[in-house]
Amino acid sequence: MTMDARPADATAVLVLADGSVFWGRGVGAEGVRVGEVCFNTSMTGYQEIMTDPSYAGQIITFTFPHVGNVGANLEDIETMNPPARGLVLRTDITAPSNWRAAQPFDAWLKKMDLVGMAGVDTRALTRRIRDGGAPNGALAHRANGKLDIDDLVKQARAWPGLEGMDLAKEVSCRQSYQWTETAWKLGTGYGALTKPRFKVVAVDYGAKRNILRQLASEGCAVTVVPATASIHDIMRHKPDGFFLSNGPGDPAATGVYAVPVIQELVKSGKPLFGICLGHQLLALALGGKTRKMALGHRGANHPVKDLATGKVEITSQNHGFCVLPETLPKEAEVSHVSLFDGCNEGIRLKGKPVFSVQYHPEASPGPQDSHYLFQRFVKLMEKQKS
Repeated sequence: MTMDARPADATAVLVLADGSVFWGRGVGAEGVRVGEVCFNTSMTGYQEIMTDPSYAGQIITFTFPHVGNVGANLEDIETMNPPARGLVLRTDITAPSNWRAAQPFDAWLKKMDLVGMAGVDTRALTRRIRDGGAPNGALAHRANGKLDIDDLVKQARAWPGLEGMDLAKEVSCRQSYQWTETAWKLGTGYGALTKPRFKVVAVDYGAKRNILRQLASEGCAVTVVPATASIHDIMRHKPDGFFLSNGPGDPAATGVYAVPVIQELVKSGKPLFGICLGHQLLALALGGKTRKMALGHRGANHPVKDLATGKVEITSQNHGFCVLPETLPKEAEVSHVSLFDGCNEGIRLKGKPVFSVQYHPEASPGPQDSHYLFQRFVKLMEKQKS
């Protein structure tokens, strides 16, 4: 166990399963949250990150120190019920300084029941995660400063971890719904799809709103269905194409019910596009395997190479599992690779309109290098309809 002397103003603490203790000042809601402690290197988009369903079960350490300085609003969110367990910051949250701010970030955290702490040496914590892998931890915030370290250690050690955990069911929609809202534009905000060209069924394993907006912006009238939707549930909408969304947890656990459905979708011959967890589930449906990563990829600065064009795109990523390309069948071709660690970042099926990527091409708030993938999906549907 490593424990620094407790500061006099400490109202929050992060305790790792190995007994390491990080003191800080509480922000956001009071309470205790237990989960996997990871880090994100993004410099912007903290609201999108905190509301990304792919972060279910995780406590997020922000490496960028000035989180909360632009405040919070009602537009930059990916889901109404943030599934992230909490957040860890270097500096205190300051007063908002942005023309779109509707409230201070701390007030937003309280409203969303998100527990956080500031005043942590996030460089030291990030190095700890980098060298030892993403640990389980317990984050506690008590305004009265009453923090039971021994109990928090027990909670951190008792948490089972993300491997083997199906979280898609927790964050997925409960019933099907229609999506027609398009991407945000300066001066007008979000728009509405008025002349749909294609019908797409999106399987919601934890879909981000901005992914759905990108599809709608490309002319797709989207029907979102739950993660557990059957092949009948999907096909009765008579779609032109299928979309497999991002999401949290272990793909092998979610694959128990998702893989048989995806196999039928591939057999249909219609265009299919998968992102993040959807990419991993497609790989499993093709006979491939996935594994838990020691660190995962989380940030908005990850370079990925498109092997078909040779171009490098800077991508936004959030995943803790990856596809093992050597386990894929011959008809599955690797399309993208990470230039950080050589990890698989995309696959496509030879002779079929099926492809997927590991990263998040909608990349709200950025970078936008990968928006072409939505256009690629649309072109595949155009080809089939022509």
